[in-house]
Amino acid sequence: MALTDVKVKTAKPKDKPYKLTDGGGMYLLINANGSKYWRMKYRFASKEKMLSIGVYPDVSQAYACEKRSEARKINAIRVMSLTTDF
Repeated sequence: MALTDVKVKTAKPKDKPYKLTDGGGMYLLINANGSKYWRMKYRFASKEKMLSIGVYPDVSQAYACEKRSEARKINAIRVMSLTTDF
């Protein structure tokens, strides 16, 4: 389920860091000190990786979604180049 701007703005810090998922591997990490980071989890070569997209509110949700789409395309090309025999 996609995040809404209201959910992102009103997300309050808790005792421990937690995540609000946005789909496609992207999530907003809310730290205990109140900082909010856009992150994306993905797999490459059978290993889980994490991409830092930026800090909210400097990086808007719309921009983070654009970067997620770009990263997924790049990762798909990298995976295809590993599995394609020339």
